[in-house]
Amino acid sequence: MISKKMSDSLNTHMNLELFSAHLYLVMSSCANDLGLKGAANWFFVQYREEMVHFMKFYTYLTDQGVVISLPANKAIPNKYKSLLEMMQKTLAHENLITSCINNLSEQAVQEKDHATQIFLQWFVTEQIEEENNDRDLIAKLKIVGDNGHGILMIDSEMAQRTFVPLAGSPLAV
Repeated sequence: MISKKMSDSLNTHMNLELFSAHLYLVMSSCANDLGLKGAANWFFVQYREEMVHFMKFYTYLTDQGVVISLPANKAIPNKYKSLLEMMQKTLAHENLITSCINNLSEQAVQEKDHATQIFLQWFVTEQIEEENNDRDLIAKLKIVGDNGHGILMIDSEMAQRTFVPLAGSPLAV
């Protein structure tokens, strides 16, 4: 049985995952506006992944008998000067998510909530991949600087990213 404190913490984080999805959807639009269709694709795939993360929390909570709450999200920034700035903001946001997941994991350990510990383990591993991908793109963007040809090469690489749904995900379509 999940404690009220743990379910409240997970519900709060679930809403942060929804904010993440919205953030990346807006970034996709901003990249598209900059003429970077590949980056727009990359952020759209990121949006879809974050919606899966949101749904994983939603399903876990409802399976635990928790009635979820969805408070209004704060406004999403929609002005960026460059792809590098978007990626730096992405990494900063993923660092925040990692910190939150780690805090949730620690809370689950303290509460001896083994089911939640197991549930969160997937997210702990996922965050390593998220941050690594962001750092790689930032490094490439720093190498090319303002060189338009270099940015277009990276944009082309970002266009190759595809959404791979998790087995059994309600958002697999």
